[in-house]
Amino acid sequence: MKKNHVQLEENALSLGESIVMGVAGTAPAYSLAATTSVLIATVGLLSLASLFYCGLIMFGVTLAFLHLNRAHTCAGASYSWVGQVFHPILGFFSGWSLLVATVVFMVSGTIPAATATLALVSPEHINSPFIVALVAAGWLLFVSAIVIKGIKLSSYFQVLLTVLEIGLLVLIIGGAFWAFSSSPIKPFDWSQFSITHFTVQSFATGTLTALFFFWGWDVTVNLSEETRNAADNPGRGAVASMFIVLFLFLSFIIVVQFAFTDDEIKNAGTNLLFVLSDKIFPRPWSYVAVIAVVVSTVGTLETSILQFTRTMFAKGRDGILHPRYAQLHKTWKTPWRATMVITSIGLILLAIAAFFPTINKVIEISVQAIGFQIAFYYGLACFACAWRFRLVASNSVGDFILLLVWPILSGCFMAFIFISCAFILDTTAIALGIGGIAIGAIPLLLNKKLRRSI
Repeated sequence: MKKNHVQLEENALSLGESIVMGVAGTAPAYSLAATTSVLIATVGLLSLASLFYCGLIMFGVTLAFLHLNRAHTCAGASYSWVGQVFHPILGFFSGWSLLVATVVFMVSGTIPAATATLALVSPEHINSPFIVALVAAGWLLFVSAIVIKGIKLSSYFQVLLTVLEIGLLVLIIGGAFWAFSSSPIKPFDWSQFSITHFTVQSFATGTLTALFFFWGWDVTVNLSEETRNAADNPGRGAVASMFIVLFLFLSFIIVVQFAFTDDEIKNAGTNLLFVLSDKIFPRPWSYVAVIAVVVSTVGTLETSILQFTRTMFAKGRDGILHPRYAQLHKTWKTPWRATMVITSIGLILLAIAAFFPTINKVIEISVQAIGFQIAFYYGLACFACAWRFRLVASNSVGDFILLLVWPILSGCFMAFIFISCAFILDTTAIALGIGGIAIGAIPLLLNKKLRRSI
């Protein structure tokens, strides 16, 4: 693959900013609000262990990204690594799956931001698909403008949002612990982490549901070319952010079980975070939960756009996609054409979503479809890490575990998730998930002809 010397703004992000980006990418408040009730309804008291073991599996993916980034720093991340280790076509589809997942997330990410915003300023319109889509489009345009204006502005904005989000989550979790730990409905017990409580089916179901909690931390490596100490800090940022979000997720599950019965959790649904806050704080102070969801979804919307644009930039720079996508703004040093692409596609999808009868159905389908893309490119990166470092993994026990065993186990689990999704999800989600990856063959073939004509 022929490269030119187009470069993003170097040394713009510190290790601290990289950690913030990784935390924001997982959208802690949004993930907890959208997925906790589903997880608890699915596996009950095994929820805590499901999150913990899914976190261990995800650490294997994080280690793969850390080591591969040290070997080759590139904004394309998994696209570049998989292409180098295995084959450029497989690398193309690894990167393509991230692009597709981000496109789908333009709906499942912007709509919750819009509904939470309306809950604060205009609750009577919260069930109107058209109004929700309109507000979501406004957020998408606002965040896209920040991303185009430069990585430093994006970072400052993200730090503001993430500090506020984590602060509010700590306040809610701490308040719940203070209020309910003395007489909990479901007391905490260390035995809840025992893997012996699982059957094969309950383990697969629980960790599959928990996977969506953790997606997004890998934005740190997509920003590696713009980070100081680019070989090390992005990977360190990913690992640190995973520790932070895992602690938040486990703490939240514990206090939710302190505070609610199973029926109360089920009835709360995606409003669980607000219902918990409402049970602790008097109104209007309980609306801190709604604010947390707004800033969380807006923050992860930004990191998703950053991942999309940096992957498309790397592909354009390599000639795998049209070179226009590698063009940087002369002043802001950002891939503005790639940003315009994801913004335009997001607006089109939101226009379509405006005509769906219910917003919840739109989010459900998009979240399920994203699972395919997550499992696909995370799994490929894990196997690429194991193969890339197979000859040096025998240097020590630590290298054997961190470079080979852990990534392979995580990769196998991702493959299991990908296959499982094909059997348990509905037809629309399967078509969107697998079809979204398969359709990448069209630009791949078209650009093969393009490269021959240049």
